[in-house]
Amino acid sequence: MTTEQDIRPKERRVEIAPARDAQLRFIGTIRTPFPDRAACPRQGRQDGPDCRLVLDPVWHPALQGLEDYETLEVLYWLDRSRRDLVVQAPRHDDRVFGTFALRSPVRPNPIGTALVRLVRIEAGEVVVRGLDCIDGTPLLDIKPDRSAFTPKAPPKSTEGG
Repeated sequence: MTTEQDIRPKERRVEIAPARDAQLRFIGTIRTPFPDRAACPRQGRQDGPDCRLVLDPVWHPALQGLEDYETLEVLYWLDRSRRDLVVQAPRHDDRVFGTFALRSPVRPNPIGTALVRLVRIEAGEVVVRGLDCIDGTPLLDIKPDRSAFTPKAPPKSTEGG
């Protein structure tokens, strides 16, 4: 967890009570080659390294039909992020921004999202490219890309009818 000393100049934090109004169910764990935040890319790239969405076995049947999509939206819980900054000063930028004007992992509800490219599905693991999170990050959900939410159409039959 970060401390008060981790705040950059011009940043502002607020005192907040512990969250208690929602319960999330993690469906698995994300495996990436990034051991810490410093190693993560600023934004994931769909030509980046293979990463794995390792689902708990109970969720394996939920993957049925996912192979019909090329792009997925992955939601994950940024469990190592602080949650109390309302104004942030991004590194390498002299300006300050409100938290909601940034894609920073530091947010009141640290939910990360990424549009990723589906590489393959194997034994309850979804191999993707385009993530920018730390190895071991809890997985919240997987969805088809919202702009392509209809699966690919099956080939048309050539039989009469």
